[in-house]
Amino acid sequence: MSGQLHLGLPMWANDAWRGSLYPPHGGSDGHLGDYTRIFSAVEGNTTFYSGTPKAETVAAWARQVPADFRFCFKLPSSLTHERRLEDIDGAFDAFYEALSPLQGRLGPLMVQLPRDFGAEELPKLQALLARWPSDIPCGVEVRHSEFFHKGAAEKELNRLLISQGANRVMLDVRPLFSTSPQGHPGMIKAQGEKPKRPLHVISTGNFPVVRFIGHVDAEINARYFQPWIDRLALWIKQGITPFLFVHTADNRHAPQMARRLHDALAAQIGAPLLPEFPGERQVELF
Repeated sequence: MSGQLHLGLPMWANDAWRGSLYPPHGGSDGHLGDYTRIFSAVEGNTTFYSGTPKAETVAAWARQVPADFRFCFKLPSSLTHERRLEDIDGAFDAFYEALSPLQGRLGPLMVQLPRDFGAEELPKLQALLARWPSDIPCGVEVRHSEFFHKGAAEKELNRLLISQGANRVMLDVRPLFSTSPQGHPGMIKAQGEKPKRPLHVISTGNFPVVRFIGHVDAEINARYFQPWIDRLALWIKQGITPFLFVHTADNRHAPQMARRLHDALAAQIGAPLLPEFPGERQVELF
């Protein structure tokens, strides 16, 4: 049985996408609905910064998305960065319960760990994964440099993830760091925020998560994405369901880049191209 690619962006609300992904006029109430007409997943960074969402907010999200859409929320930073996974059972359970109206529409919930969270703290991650709900995939993003040297620490991490069926999040920053910022504000900001770590491609679970952090130059992005086409096609053929989240340095043109990368993959696996964006159709009417 073939797997299925879920494609998405780091968010669904961005005023810079008016006139392209979204209609140029009107409010933002319909953005999530318009987003789901094109993309089948979203990274959901809002919970990382804002914490557990309110019940009415989750209910509104549930009403607006189709059954095959997937939210991939990050655990709140209060659990991963402030408490560092220490004594978080109650808070994690409350977070999971708050998302219950989205059951069936949750992709991998992501545990993004601090840059200084190293191998000595892996027992806390193991404790979390041991009680992870069986009906929800998990994605773990590590940033400590010792997990990228192919040594004992990385082997221990990968063994843990494989044993628990958790997915190692693959952060591909190669396009972003391929040149100097050249004075571009978005590039300067992104290169200052994103960790410069090598890319290790490994599927430790059935729902690999790829976060592709692009450059402002579309040709550079296409070049670095080319090897991903074969990898994603292979996973899909093997029955694995990958999640691909596309960023650009300032995310202004992330929808267009996602379409270009997706369509290059679609041409190889015989999948349909992405449809025209809602905003593009409306612009054509004037």
